[in-house]
Amino acid sequence: MAKTEVILTHNIVGLGAESDHVKVAAGYARNYLFPQGLAIPLTGANKRRLEVLRQRRAEREAHEFNTMNELARSVSKLLCLITVKTGEDGKMFGTVTSGMIADQLKTQFDVSLDKKKIHLETPIRALGEYEVDLRLHQEVAGKLKVRIESSTPLAAPPVVPAGEAKKEDHPRTEKRGRRFESAHARAEGGEKKPHGPGHVRPPRPNRGQRLDRAPKAEKGPVAEKAPKSAKAE
Repeated sequence: MAKTEVILTHNIVGLGAESDHVKVAAGYARNYLFPQGLAIPLTGANKRRLEVLRQRRAEREAHEFNTMNELARSVSKLLCLITVKTGEDGKMFGTVTSGMIADQLKTQFDVSLDKKKIHLETPIRALGEYEVDLRLHQEVAGKLKVRIESSTPLAAPPVVPAGEAKKEDHPRTEKRGRRFESAHARAEGGEKKPHGPGHVRPPRPNRGQRLDRAPKAEKGPVAEKAPKSAKAE
């Protein structure tokens, strides 16, 4: 395939920048670069334009540097929030890529950034907060904070108030104390000591007996019935 040497008049990614001499396919130069005004043939007359092209290149690179430097400072203050779907165990379905981060930057903050400038060593596979590296320019690097949250957060376990927990523990403690006292009393003598000297415990009324009713009078002995007289023969 025939090659031809051209002078680039614009920056072309993967090929070169203004004022660069590059060799390309003759058909590519004839059908695309020359009609689009992206390059000119390498001739003696065109070499005089090199100085103008170099000056334009320097101005463009300085502008890009300043723009990317300002963008790095602005982006470092942002927090990009990405919501993903998760299972019941909190694990993500799929991963978060640099393309997703670039889309959210455009949606949330109207910041247009090529996904190739967002550097992820590996795709993000878990919830949490991350600090992502940005390669905005050959001489400009930046950081972006990214938070990955679930669209279906896990339900928090019920929290028992401290006051209720103490109320539940109190009767158990009291019962244990009573059991300990009764066991201690049995070990020392078995019988409980009276509350004070001369203490006499009143008799307990029988069940069903009313205290306000006087006791019934005792019945005397029943007289024997006289035997019936014998019938006359």
